[in-house]
Amino acid sequence: MTSRVRVALLLGLAGVVLITLVMAPMLMSTFPSFLGGGSGVTTDCANGDSGVVNVTNVSDTARSDIPADYLQLYKKHGKKIGVQWTVLAAVGKRETDHGRSTLAGVKSGTNYAGAAGPMQFLISTWGGKAKIKIPSKFSGYASDGDGDGWGDVYNPADAILGAAKMLKRNGAPGDLKRALFVYNHAMWYVEQVLEIARRYATSGTLDLPPEADPDCDPPIVEAAPDQVVREILAYALAQRGKPYIWGGTGPAGFDCSGIIYMAYRSAGLSIPRTTFGQWPFGVKIKKGEEQAGDLVFFNAGPGTSSDNPGHVGMVVSPGKMIEARCTLCGPIKVTTYRERPNIVGYTRPLRNEDVLAQLKRLRT
Repeated sequence: MTSRVRVALLLGLAGVVLITLVMAPMLMSTFPSFLGGGSGVTTDCANGDSGVVNVTNVSDTARSDIPADYLQLYKKHGKKIGVQWTVLAAVGKRETDHGRSTLAGVKSGTNYAGAAGPMQFLISTWGGKAKIKIPSKFSGYASDGDGDGWGDVYNPADAILGAAKMLKRNGAPGDLKRALFVYNHAMWYVEQVLEIARRYATSGTLDLPPEADPDCDPPIVEAAPDQVVREILAYALAQRGKPYIWGGTGPAGFDCSGIIYMAYRSAGLSIPRTTFGQWPFGVKIKKGEEQAGDLVFFNAGPGTSSDNPGHVGMVVSPGKMIEARCTLCGPIKVTTYRERPNIVGYTRPLRNEDVLAQLKRLRT
């Protein structure tokens, strides 16, 4: 080995050690050893808001590591937008150590990648400028978190609110991995943020909404009226977290009628592919008599009307449906429908004569 190669190897090793020494305090020094295990907390599957933004679930680690003003902002804006404050805080920790980093782009300017502020937004993602008048027309996540009329990427209140909106739009609180991957396209980043978030929570676990919690699936599926409906529900529920794709019938994503079409197909049944075809296909059901596997239709979008609905969801349990709503509405998920405006009506495809014939053939 030549002396030049030997020197190069030593310098490379020194660089790795230096990076480790710089990153380790930021990520680990304030955290005690993390002990896994069950929290003993059961999921309330009847309440869609249960435990998602539990602002009182603050560990000693979080209190000692997060500056008081930042902690207040994480909790405030997490609750306002509907994302776990622990995840929001973990992003702030991983990006800039809650604004304490002295690297370029935190307090002013941008870093080597063009990111700025305590939550490290690209200026283009923020809205095209570091400081934007609110309200005004722009495309981005610029937000006014302190009520001063400006969305300033360097202002912690504004940046944290913007980050909460970005996480929410991309899948939080249910699909955290997807939301975080959109924030920073690296799985190692996703796993680091989730680990930090767990340590910020008293229980050491991340609260999830019931529609994202597998523990809520068995009661939904088992409560179905028969095996056919159980198969339909099992398929539909397994698609949660996937994106809305116009015209999609899987496996990457679905549109509103596509997920229903494929769910019925998974049970060996053929129904119309589109919302416009599904509406007249099923037998009409009175409000309040709908059950799992039935469809609920909405008047939504241009060209739709009370007799020509433009959106459909599938009932999975009393008052809840699974839906692929729209491109900007987040991933496929279970939502409530009884308070949703513009409901056109309910149908039961399983009572259609053609479907009854298909069921008879399947049973022979």
